[in-house]
Parts: sequence; structure tokens; C-alpha cells
Amino acid sequence: MAFPDKPISYLLGSNGPVHALTYSASPGTYILAGSADRSIRLYNPQPSTSIHPASSHITKKNSANPPAVVEGRLIQTYSAHGYEVLSLSVASDNARFASSGGDRSVFLWDVASAQTLRRFGGTQQSHTARINCVSFGGEDDSLLISGSLDASVRIWDVKSNSLKPIQVLTEARDSISAAAVRGHEIVSGSVDGRVRTYDVRMGRCVTDVIGPSVTSLCLTRDGKAVLVGSLDSKVRLMDRESGGCLKTYSESGWKNEDLRVQSILGGKEQYVLVGDEMTGMPGRNGEGRIWAWDVLSGELKAKVTVPWGPAGHEPKKSIGKDGKLKERSNVLSCVAWRDNGFGDQYCVSGTSGIVTVFGYH
Repeated sequence: MAFPDKPISYLLGSNGPVHALTYSASPGTYILAGSADRSIRLYNPQPSTSIHPASSHITKKNSANPPAVVEGRLIQTYSAHGYEVLSLSVASDNARFASSGGDRSVFLWDVASAQTLRRFGGTQQSHTARINCVSFGGEDDSLLISGSLDASVRIWDVKSNSLKPIQVLTEARDSISAAAVRGHEIVSGSVDGRVRTYDVRMGRCVTDVIGPSVTSLCLTRDGKAVLVGSLDSKVRLMDRESGGCLKTYSESGWKNEDLRVQSILGGKEQYVLVGDEMTGMPGRNGEGRIWAWDVLSGELKAKVTVPWGPAGHEPKKSIGKDGKLKERSNVLSCVAWRDNGFGDQYCVSGTSGIVTVFGYH
């Protein structure tokens, strides 16, 4: 089946760039978006209520025309952050999710009431700088793992009343940019160019040297390999046991040397998907791009142009210091793939603050 490169819906409402995207746990019906406007929004990307029922004369008459791109439904807005939201993680029961950002605290939310259940921060043992990544872990999602600009990974017990972390991992020499959790292992990526795997049960840390700053991590389902994004315009699939590089994904027009751009595995691990900081080939009319490679062969499968947003949401013109019009690009820094739903679907967002959902109608 061809790579899904057609937008099926737009999710509006954010008043700034979107930094974090995630689908709800299986079957992935909903999308959470964390924004620079300090809010988190819950959307249904494909509202099932159509304006005209399928049996109506109008629907039958228009069936020859391609379906229009719909606007997803905003279900709930979660507001408590005082700074931008940078990371989101949903619990497997879909009743709670965690968020982090510039606040130096990890927020645990109740989905239904839109209230924070816990805030991990504000003590001497807490993070001392913005928190770049957060993830659930442990049995029944009883732990939260956070990685920060202060170069530490902290583990928090959700069920305990204590506000102190139960463990602090301080091996990194620079900011923690990404973290992934599998069983009793925590994998962290740092700006110091290292990927560290902590076996919490054994008390062991294994370090793999990548070289350039690590910006993104994504574990394979079997946990034997990890996809590593880094600031040398390359994405690498690394064997976790040997530390060897299984495959490198790169393309002449794709540049990633300055910004934290997320890379993920999608389509039942058929594809490597990554955003674009748009410095290699600037977009026109506020466009952005995502790139998709075949995991096994490493060949480029798709280069998808992502519009700034739907018609009527074009970027505002800005004038640079030299008095000339600046061309704005939609830098797509976050991407999420729906793993367990029916059919291929993924969503991307970035500078424009509009989430574009791709899939098959």
C-alpha cells in the first residue's frame, strides 16, 4: 500500500507552535497536542457526525468528488502550565496523562476532569531547569521518568505521597533531550552525543557514543533496536545489544543541524518518519515537509509537503531587519503515528500551531 500522504483533517486552536504530539492508548482514537501557549488540547481527528447522512441525496451526488479535509473536534483544553509544553505521555488506561515543559515540574493529569492529580517539582530534589521529555513506566504505569536540561533523569513514584524522586540518574554531561522506557530499562539521549541505557534492576549503565547531539529516541517493539535522531542530518537505527549501527537514513535535501526534530518508526515499523527544519530547501507559502524512509532498505519512500494549515490560515507576513519580506516555513518538529487503530494514520505539527492528520479516507 502506498505511503499515506494526503491530509484528512486539521486540528486548530493552538495560539503558538506545537511542541508535543501523542495518540491516546489503543485504539488511538484521540490526539493530544502540547503547545507553546502553555495549554494541552485533546482532539478527535475524525468526528463521525457528518453534515449530511451517507444515505442522503447530497452525499450521493458529491461522492464523485474527493472528500474535503475536515476540521477535527476539540474536546478538552488542559491549562495549568506556566511555560511552554514540551512533552506528553499517555497512560495505558487512557485515564491519565503526564506533561512537562518549562515549568521544571512534571504534571500528572486526570483526563476526564481536566485537573492535575499531582505535580512533581518545587523541592530541592526536583529538576532545576526545563523538562524536555516525560514517559510512563513501571507496572500499571506507576512511575514517571523525566529528562531535563539540567542533565539528569529523574524517576518519580506516582502512587507515593512523597514529592522526592525515587532515583536520580546523573551520568549525562549535557541536557537530556529524549527518553524511552521499556520494562526495567530506561534509554536516554543527550546533547553530549551519548545514548545511555540504564538497567534499573541491575544498577547498570551502558553508554553508546553517537557523536553529534542526540535529539530523538524511538524503541522498536521488540526492544532490540533504537532509532536515534541527531544533529548531523542523519537518523540511525542502532542495535542495542552490540551498539552497532544497523542502518543510516539521510537525504541530500534534508537538513537537521540546529533544531530538535522528532524521528519515529511508523506503519508497523515499515517506515522511518522525521520532520524538517527547512534550512536545506525553504518551503513556499509557509509549507513544511516530512520525510519517510523504508526501514529495511533505507530508500526514501516519500517526501510529503505539509501546508501551513487549511485555506484561510496562511502565515502572517513578517518583515526582516533588512526591510524585505521574510519567507516563513512550517518547521515540523513533532510527529506521532497511530499504532493500534484501523488503517495507517499519523499527525504532524510545528511552527504553525496547526496539527495536520494524514491517512486514508
